[in-house]
Amino acid sequence: MCSTGNVELVRSLGAAHVVDYTNVDFTDGRVRYDVILDNVGNRPLRRLRRALTPTGILVVNGGGSPGRVFGAVGSIARAVVVNAVVRQRLRPLIAKPKQGDLLALTRLVEDGKLTPVLERTYPLADTADALRRVEQGHARGKVVITLA
Repeated sequence: MCSTGNVELVRSLGAAHVVDYTNVDFTDGRVRYDVILDNVGNRPLRRLRRALTPTGILVVNGGGSPGRVFGAVGSIARAVVVNAVVRQRLRPLIAKPKQGDLLALTRLVEDGKLTPVLERTYPLADTADALRRVEQGHARGKVVITLA
């Protein structure tokens, strides 16, 4: 799922099906998905569940709109509580970086099997600008802080 300006970028990365959220509300329940990975956290849990099959899986990976008191923690906690009373599986994604996993990702990038998308790099002195860019929620890839 992406905005109109990113549809071709997402297709170029190999997506078989791209949903333009500016034209389609994927949470309207017309199409049901087996798995949804929510990286942004800007849709209510009840709407995301409507887009899942009855036994679908929702993976909550943070997000949360700027200014929300609990941000990602609130979204994850809500999913964990609701998970206890529904057939759908609502799971938080808790990343635990491990050296072996990072080395495997590095090999995939080096072999051309994984294409990271970097929007922009910022020097350490401009970290505040980089964080503002991420907070706006429309970065077309990762924003990277360089230390050298």
